[in-house]
Amino acid sequence: MIRLDNASYNYPKGSGVSNINLTIGNDEFAFIIGPTGSGKTTLLRMIYMDLLPQVGKVVVDEFDSKKIKPRKIPFLRRKIGMVFQEYHLLDDRNLFDNIALSLHVIGCSKDEIVDRVTESIEEVGLNGKEDRYPEELSGGEQQRACIARAFVKNPDIILADEPTGNLDPVTSFELIKLLEEVNREGTAVIMASHDYNLIKGRGHRIVEIQEGSVRQS
Repeated sequence: MIRLDNASYNYPKGSGVSNINLTIGNDEFAFIIGPTGSGKTTLLRMIYMDLLPQVGKVVVDEFDSKKIKPRKIPFLRRKIGMVFQEYHLLDDRNLFDNIALSLHVIGCSKDEIVDRVTESIEEVGLNGKEDRYPEELSGGEQQRACIARAFVKNPDIILADEPTGNLDPVTSFELIKLLEEVNREGTAVIMASHDYNLIKGRGHRIVEIQEGSVRQS
């Protein structure tokens, strides 16, 4: 489903990623592990083609970074759900409307939106909190809301960029279990983290990134 072939992207000040070769399967759960500034976010941004590699290419399903036209990138992103460390929830919308936003954008009917948002809220265990605003939710609840927002599109892939960075250890562990449940339903999950202790021993593939280069285990 995802393939990076000798993919490189370097910023003007010199950081970035170099010669990344990586393949991730349709239903795989993979951790991208590395310290802050090692290139984890750059790698994820290349996968959803927010950045296009300067050398090499990225292929996601039928989308090829060397061939894709800008007007086709939104169609790629419909296949991808994003979960960020900073929640990016809209303060002026309640939980239901935050999750529903992406479905409005892609033109779903009102009935379909209600059904899919309700199902996603149940999936992440936030039943009964549909009318709450972000400030009324805990950090863990806001991150669960972000997973629901990513999952509501029925994506093929979820990219999670340091999703536990602002959470305590217990909540972080619960969040990973939730992503594992999503993965068991057939969605590929790629999660970036700097906390090796949080992810070790879970039986998933680990891709280590150091100074822009990867090592797999």
